[in-house]
Amino acid sequence: MKSHLESGGLVVYPTSTLPGLGCLPIKSGLDNLYATKNRPESMPVSLGVANMEQVSEIVEIPNFLNEFLSEFVKGGITTILPAHQELDSRLGGNNVAIRVFAHPEAISLAEKFGPITATSANESGVDPECDTEVAARILGIDQFVPGICPNGLGSTFVKLEKNEAEIRGWRLTVMREGVVPLHDVMRWWTIPA
Repeated sequence: MKSHLESGGLVVYPTSTLPGLGCLPIKSGLDNLYATKNRPESMPVSLGVANMEQVSEIVEIPNFLNEFLSEFVKGGITTILPAHQELDSRLGGNNVAIRVFAHPEAISLAEKFGPITATSANESGVDPECDTEVAARILGIDQFVPGICPNGLGSTFVKLEKNEAEIRGWRLTVMREGVVPLHDVMRWWTIPA
């Protein structure tokens, strides 16, 4: 699998929500992923990690983030954070979306290979499958980690931007409501720090 991913290959893997489509965050992998998904390059993909320490050199991590994430179902929140330096625009450029995996197979992938893309394993605009093998076959991908996902909603996307005038010195914006309801995020956010 290592040489497959390092050469820009793709893998379909299970997550706690939808089957994920993974590649290493390198040009050849992103080229392959965007072509396979038929995804517009103006729509960045997130990175999945085993823990936030894996991206501490890539993004700025607020001191409250681990506490925030622990309040919700694991893997249910994807946080968009400021990058230390601008990345490929397909990874968000100056703001990178990071999801801490909950599924053991996804965690294992991230532990073995580092941050890996965490976008749904389906062509853009097509409903995702719940079986990783079926999703891989539909996309024409040979490599997959067997698993069945619950499907339904994806993770909730929350953008955090530094702003000293805001609560905790950061501004929080819910960009997409998913498995964690907007009101739950805002209830936690507005509790005095």
